Amino acid sequence: MSSSPHLLLLWDIDGTLLASGGAGMRALRTALAVRFGIDGSLEDIDFGGRTDPWIMRRIFEKFGLPDTPETMAAYTSAYLEALPAELQRSTSRVLPGVAERLAEAAARPHVAQGLLTGNRRRGAEIKLARHGLWDTFAFGAFADDHELRNELGPFALRRAREHHGVTFAPEKTWIIGDTPHDIACGRAIGARTLAVATGHSDADVLRDHRPDAFLPDLSDAARFWDALRT
Repeated sequence: MSSSPHLLLLWDIDGTLLASGGAGMRALRTALAVRFGIDGSLEDIDFGGRTDPWIMRRIFEKFGLPDTPETMAAYTSAYLEALPAELQRSTSRVLPGVAERLAEAAARPHVAQGLLTGNRRRGAEIKLARHGLWDTFAFGAFADDHELRNELGPFALRRAREHHGVTFAPEKTWIIGDTPHDIACGRAIGARTLAVATGHSDADVLRDHRPDAFLPDLSDAARFWDALRT
């Protein structure tokens, strides 16, 4: 078992791996118009670190839509249909250092990596596949598993264990994200947390939530791997 991984990295997507140029919000607006005939702003809804179903319920509340399984399914379907075109029109890009850090992690036998994201699984695939990153991750936890981000950690840990045949210790599990919700999600399972200031959360706000490590971005390989040894 000496070659088995013992360090687990669980990555957020939006604001951590990718900047999608607002494509997600535009796809939600497009879906709202297509399915429900509503043309309205979503600017006042806090997207950062939330799950897709959580965001959609806030949209239902704002526009007086019925919060039913049927409405959720219809809106989700329309959103996923609209997302590829919105990404095509956006300035979606991989954030600095991400491709290099993912490749380095994949080359290290002691490191396993997966996703822990508020995206639906299909939405995560659409976003990451556009940049050739989807196949980097063999497992993950998604908004299909639970609407509350703090409940996603156990799904990711179980899938990591099933995939690698290893139980990852909390102190060797890192949640990597760009919002205070990512930090809280890590704490919910006793994991370590690395906050990166590449999303919409201010660096000082992230530091105030006391992650185990903080980086302005992922461009510096030495700083990244040193942070994971803290």
